[in-house]
Amino acid sequence: MFASFLIGLREGLEAALVVSVLVAFLVKSDRTDRLPYVWSGVLAAVALSVGFGAILTFTAANLGHTGQELFDAITSLLAVAFVTWMIFWMRRAARALSGELRGKLAEALELGPVAVVVMAFLAVAREGLETALLFFASVQGATTSAQPLIGISLGLLAAVLLGYGLYRSAVRINLTTFFTWTGLLLILVAAGIFKYGVHDLQEAAIVPGLNAYAFDLTAVLPADSWYGALLAGTLNLTPQPSVLETVAWAAYLIPTLYLFLRPSRTRTTPAPAA
Repeated sequence: MFASFLIGLREGLEAALVVSVLVAFLVKSDRTDRLPYVWSGVLAAVALSVGFGAILTFTAANLGHTGQELFDAITSLLAVAFVTWMIFWMRRAARALSGELRGKLAEALELGPVAVVVMAFLAVAREGLETALLFFASVQGATTSAQPLIGISLGLLAAVLLGYGLYRSAVRINLTTFFTWTGLLLILVAAGIFKYGVHDLQEAAIVPGLNAYAFDLTAVLPADSWYGALLAGTLNLTPQPSVLETVAWAAYLIPTLYLFLRPSRTRTTPAPAA
């Protein structure tokens, strides 16, 4: 539930920030007559994201055992690739995002209503599709309870409230700090998804070593305990992982954390010659 909440909060707030920038630009430009076109694009992007999630769920449910394991593995690996790209892209582009969106919306206003709808749709659809894919991949190893759905719903609701508060200037948060900490947590979640994707490849007999366990912690970390379920549901840490799963988890987590925490290099321009 926590992992789903984090996904909904992080991805939802990014989408909420995009929408708030577009709405604020139209309001300040006295172009409120174009607001319905922005909301139409946003609603279309939400509908696409929900439909994409439904297609993923339907496809997985109607495949055989081997096909389902392979499908789950592919979606898990794709989710890890997308979320990793998104984390690093947001860290690099967050400061210029507002100006870029305003520039694109200004161009769309010149082209007409359809361009405004398409621009708003594309701005939100990427976040929505990433959310659907990441949520689907994150709950593959979870139990068939409603907790993941409740978690992502609460995360999205919190993101909408935060986004509205930021738009109205009723809430002030350090977005750099927020995206840094949520980025760190998402990297941990992504490492677990990557580990589970490798496990699915082993279940589908694509890669060997399913029963070659790296260690066995079932005595101290029983799967039916609350803390065992917590670690499995949030970070996909299981008490009896295979060697390949463990290697894959560490191979993703260590270099990704290093690159994410490494101070960004700032370019310095040489002083002009006297």
